Amino acid sequence: MKKLFLAFALMLACAMGAQAQRTELTIGYGGYTQMDASDCHDGWHGVKNAWGALTAGLNFRLTNKLWVGPSYTFSSTNTKGGPHRSHIAYHALLANGRYDYMRSNIFTLYGHLGLGVIVSYMQPYGGDSYNCTYFGMQISPIGVRADVSRNVALYGELGYGVQGLLQVGVRIGL
Repeated sequence: MKKLFLAFALMLACAMGAQAQRTELTIGYGGYTQMDASDCHDGWHGVKNAWGALTAGLNFRLTNKLWVGPSYTFSSTNTKGGPHRSHIAYHALLANGRYDYMRSNIFTLYGHLGLGVIVSYMQPYGGDSYNCTYFGMQISPIGVRADVSRNVALYGELGYGVQGLLQVGVRIGL
């Protein structure tokens, strides 16, 4: 039984390896993030909204419609002025999955889910810096990719999470 299971697992891995011929680099910008909408700043008062978030990630094709891969998102903000003005840097690491719903020659409609961690690097004025960690996610049920060429595509996503309510960017096939 054990040999049969190992043989099946090996066949499945080979089949997925044959499908996983495509890798893409994703670079994007999103506005109004999870860090702005929830308290990812250790209860500090007077925290301004961040300028948005920059995201970079790698996606690996597992099947014809399923992609997975890691991403890194950076954002920062500060508190309102005064003698206690402080700075916060947000670093988010997510494990992402993307499922293509529909595909035409140029456009692809997809959904995206990412789960991971947010590390808030707190830098109080006149005090020692420290880190706080929070649960991070990205839920984008509506995403559209438009192929510009064989290896370059533009995309836009509407959702909620560390990468923003509205995220736009470019995907480059490797």
